[in-house]
Amino acid sequence: MSDTYIMTIMELSIIQKVAIWALPVIFAITVHEVAHGWVASKFGDQTARFAGRLTLNPISHIDIFGTVIIPVALITFGSHVLFGWAKPVPVDPRNLSNPRRDMALVALAGPGSNLIMAMLWALVAKLSTFAPPWFAVPLESMGWAGIQINIMLGVLNLLPIPPLDGGQFVSNVLRGKIAYYYSKIEPYGFLILLALIFTNVIFYILYPPIIFLIKLIVTMFGLR
Repeated sequence: MSDTYIMTIMELSIIQKVAIWALPVIFAITVHEVAHGWVASKFGDQTARFAGRLTLNPISHIDIFGTVIIPVALITFGSHVLFGWAKPVPVDPRNLSNPRRDMALVALAGPGSNLIMAMLWALVAKLSTFAPPWFAVPLESMGWAGIQINIMLGVLNLLPIPPLDGGQFVSNVLRGKIAYYYSKIEPYGFLILLALIFTNVIFYILYPPIIFLIKLIVTMFGLR
């Protein structure tokens, strides 16, 4: 990660940090949910479309607590892990031609969209070098913020803990008794996630893949 970027972020006020992170966070969470609904629609389920959720308009997806309060609080207090969520996009497996396979792919669509967005934000950071100085710094900072939040959100959601996307993927891949017993975890999934967060164990789980992916993107786009 760019040392210049780290120094710049450290020097920013809370209001400036929130302003820089707001757009990347909102789009990371919004597009993540739209991706679920879009892939489901391609497999035959139009529930999200009929509910008006296949739109990039953040207002249709914002959960005040998960999209606004939690991310702002984490940014304000300098948390090592930044995450949030939007209102879940409705998907009805009964409308899918192959429910288990299709639901597994629907689950992967969210983290997949975050990886794509991370690369798009990397392009923004790269293009900032061609912008006038007064615009280059905030644009580069926003690009780096977009890379980080999308990688964090994508990796976090791949954890095999129901109801996270990774958990949904695993539950649709497993068969028989193993799948049955695995599904019993879901009512406790959020509590497990909170325990990992408050004990900071989640930092040690997520840090290696997050750093690996960020370094990979930095190399791909030749970022400083």
